[in-house]
Amino acid sequence: MKNFKIRSIKNKIVLAVFLMVSGLFWSCSDDILDKVPLDSYTDASVWNDLKLTEAFVNNLYNVLPTTQHNWDTATNRTWALSASCDEAYNKFNDYNSSIINSGALTPDNMNEFDIWAPTYAIIQNCNILLSKIDHVPGDAQWRNRLKGEGTFLRAYAYFKLIRDYGGVPLVKEPFDLNSNFNVDRSSYDACAAFISDELDKAATMLPLDQSGANLGRITKAAALALKSRTLLYAASPQWNPSNDLTKWKKASDAAKAVIDLNAFQLYTGNYADLFTTANSEIIAVRLSSKVPQWSAFNGVEMFNSPSGFHGWASFAPSQNLIDAFGTADGKDITDPTSGYDPQKPYKNRDPRFYKDIVYDGRSYGNPAFCQDRYKAGHSNMAEFYEGGLDSPQGWDTWNNSATRYTFRKYCDTTFNYNTETQTNKPYIISRLAEIYLNYAEAQFKTGNDATALQYLNLIRKRAGINNDLPALSGTALENKIYNERQIELCFEGHRYYDVRRWKIAEVTENKPLMGVIITKNTNGTKTYTYTKVQDRVFKPQHYLLPIPRTEMNRTSLVQNPGYN
Repeated sequence: MKNFKIRSIKNKIVLAVFLMVSGLFWSCSDDILDKVPLDSYTDASVWNDLKLTEAFVNNLYNVLPTTQHNWDTATNRTWALSASCDEAYNKFNDYNSSIINSGALTPDNMNEFDIWAPTYAIIQNCNILLSKIDHVPGDAQWRNRLKGEGTFLRAYAYFKLIRDYGGVPLVKEPFDLNSNFNVDRSSYDACAAFISDELDKAATMLPLDQSGANLGRITKAAALALKSRTLLYAASPQWNPSNDLTKWKKASDAAKAVIDLNAFQLYTGNYADLFTTANSEIIAVRLSSKVPQWSAFNGVEMFNSPSGFHGWASFAPSQNLIDAFGTADGKDITDPTSGYDPQKPYKNRDPRFYKDIVYDGRSYGNPAFCQDRYKAGHSNMAEFYEGGLDSPQGWDTWNNSATRYTFRKYCDTTFNYNTETQTNKPYIISRLAEIYLNYAEAQFKTGNDATALQYLNLIRKRAGINNDLPALSGTALENKIYNERQIELCFEGHRYYDVRRWKIAEVTENKPLMGVIITKNTNGTKTYTYTKVQDRVFKPQHYLLPIPRTEMNRTSLVQNPGYN
């Protein structure tokens, strides 16, 4: 399906309405033979056959993130969120991240980072679905499930909008050509309440979970998990400056509701497999189909593997992120008793570090898939040191990692990404560890430090850290909650929003993004020099994105502060 880049709500909606009015998928009743096309369907057909209605719903799933890169498609900037905060660096400026990081963001230059128009196009189609679904004949249970999915997907679309722009116009009915397109912005709280209520409705219409051929379809658990995230954001300092504890209580209750489903468990197998296989921890996942390799790129591996393995190192972990990982006994590397040595930086680290990050000296992938390295007298051990195969002086030098790290997380090393792609590669929408972290944060904010520590320790123990946290409280506990989210959820699209909702982005995003230069000495030892990769600038207005200029010119909307 082509992505028509029409940069306004009105034009997107007019296009959607035109497609509906003229027969949705190109019907033609005036053909001289008066035949029904075999490859398209009329509006009436879609709303009279649940199979066709389901096909319509399937297209709405495009609002969800996916592992497919799709070359700057604005609705799917999963990895780009890492490169637009202190988590990672992208040397190719995918999704216009340099504008974000340089402090130059305006209503005129967001380009592919802007999701306003395409997300409202999804909302329009959700509204059409919800206005029609009750009258589609057929199995009531099937119809109810599709209605629940549409309700969830509209709520998800609004959640995407409010976390980027704040309060937005709440459009609940489908526009037609006679509609008034000047709908005022609702408050953030009103939008969050609408999303929460809609997710409650969706939960009543959806099965608890899905498997087999339906794996990847929205479930009751997915709806409750998104409600948890929505209410956590609404309770956070960005939207709750007075620290209203009733908001934190709602966030706590929402997270506990997911936990109390007793349908999910922290995955205790190989931690790296959590992100590449179906398992007990995943609550909601978006699957992507197999496509030609040089087309849409299912390949997270191609984008994120080291250059000496013929990957592109597109989203390279920052030294800032590396330093967030503690030591094997759970201490911060800044703790003088941790034993951390910056000249032996990869020894005795948090077990998640070894599963999430490719660093100098780490083995990567199946040796059978990189025989050219062996034939050249090397191995499958990453060589980010100067002169190594994965360095600026090595192979595929235009793709070398500027930070001297790449992500192992989400990379499936059981296949050769240089010659094949995969079917149904997952992108995790939500998982139980996030819900535990949501609950820990909300419990801390409502004064229940012991419960917060309990859930942090569950996550750390699963990771392989056997020492419980000490009896932390106050700022020390809050910082540990922040740190655990930074580590456990890295490269999953959370950090960009977490530092904003916590109102700490003016600190975290106003620091240089760092990397390391590794020199191999003649005696075989290595020297590590920590160096700036990129200056970063964050201004107060950047807590929100600006509403695009094209939209402002067509409406009477109020612009976000600092962008006039």
